[in-house]
Amino acid sequence: MSDSSPLPPVRLHPEAELARDALSTPLLSRAARLARWAGPDTRVDAGGGLVDEQLPAAVEALGLSGDDAAADASEAWRVAVDAGLVEVVDEEEGTVTAGEDLALLTGGSPQDVLAVWLAALETVLADASVPDLDGLMDEGGEVDLSSLDWDPEAEAEFLDGVLGNLYLLTAGEDTPGGAPVPLPALAASVIVPSDMGEPTNDVLEQVSDAMMRLDDQFRMLEPVGFVAYRPVDEALMADADEEPAAPVDDTDVSRYGMVRLTPLGLYGMRARLMEAGYQAPAVGDLADKGADVLLDGTAAFPPGAAQAETEQWLQRRESLAAARELLAAARGADAGAPLRRLRCQQALSLVGASAEPALREVLDDAELGGLARVWLTENGAADVPPPSEAMVYWLTIDTVAAQLAAEGNSEELRALVEGLAQQHSGFFDAVWRVDHPATADVLEAMGRLHPDKKVAKEARKAAFKARSQQGG
Repeated sequence: MSDSSPLPPVRLHPEAELARDALSTPLLSRAARLARWAGPDTRVDAGGGLVDEQLPAAVEALGLSGDDAAADASEAWRVAVDAGLVEVVDEEEGTVTAGEDLALLTGGSPQDVLAVWLAALETVLADASVPDLDGLMDEGGEVDLSSLDWDPEAEAEFLDGVLGNLYLLTAGEDTPGGAPVPLPALAASVIVPSDMGEPTNDVLEQVSDAMMRLDDQFRMLEPVGFVAYRPVDEALMADADEEPAAPVDDTDVSRYGMVRLTPLGLYGMRARLMEAGYQAPAVGDLADKGADVLLDGTAAFPPGAAQAETEQWLQRRESLAAARELLAAARGADAGAPLRRLRCQQALSLVGASAEPALREVLDDAELGGLARVWLTENGAADVPPPSEAMVYWLTIDTVAAQLAAEGNSEELRALVEGLAQQHSGFFDAVWRVDHPATADVLEAMGRLHPDKKVAKEARKAAFKARSQQGG
């Protein structure tokens, strides 16, 4: 995942809703309860953790039970300290007091609450990168790290890579909202080389090992509200000689683990990516910007996200003024102008009839006149002047140039190219003369995309003429 190009835009829930989600997560709510439980008699060790003698009282305060109760209480306390809900007053004495950020959970803004939650998340992510240390104690009670094949930096990088891919899958427009991702596919996305056809046995073994690591890590990340996780079926990890307790379906991929980012997790992952220097847009970021920023900013957005962003932008403006601003921003002869005009046309389709005066004002504009006629006709306006032949050809070049920029060599564009050549006799004889910066590029693309060799050759000859006319 490169940090130089923007990531797909994500649709975030409102911050007030996310803050409520954060407060209701098991881990943060436990950390807050322990921070309020702590008093003058509470004691911590040199690392800030509760001393062993006080863990039972902490477990009781949280109402926990079972084998993991002490570990869960210890983790909640560590989060309380790291997130600023508890402050160590005297390291030698081990005394504590309520941290300044504890009051933010009840009296702060949604952004304040989310900042505390992000601090809690970082603690859990750091813990998730640490291997299980059970069984590694030497006779003196110390952890024998020499017997552990563990590279902290590589482990953190591995988890970051997996979470980055999960973010991309969540943000993708082709992914149904909230659809979980199979754990094997997620593990393979960071293990199997993209140019590898059939994975080798060694690579498959690495994927299997990665799944087991991720199973442990996602179990840790669920209580902080970062992911929704269905763990790997325990039967899959049983000895091969053992009979399963119940019949199993070997074709059920969900048995191998399923995971998705929660809305809160999507917010947290985006915050981490932005902190790391990535461009991670969210729908709504451009709502208070000018039309020029909107049209350029949504140029690379998938259609659904572009429409959602534009709808939020329009909601803040009066229709006629918005239409005039969009049209003004759509002008230009630079390489990005055709796609800006396409986005402008799509934005104007969301504006009501009250925008009609703005469209009539540009009927004689060389760059916007064709676009205006299309809008007026589609909206049933009367007395729409017919376009000149030159305007029709100019709009054709502009439209194809925009589609090339937006979609590349898509099937839809291929169909458009075929249709243009069929509908207009003498099309290539006329179109190479169009005074548009993208004429030669469009004709070259038509020559590349058209399946008929004779038509493709005509397009390439017309492209040569256009480039010669432009002095290229």
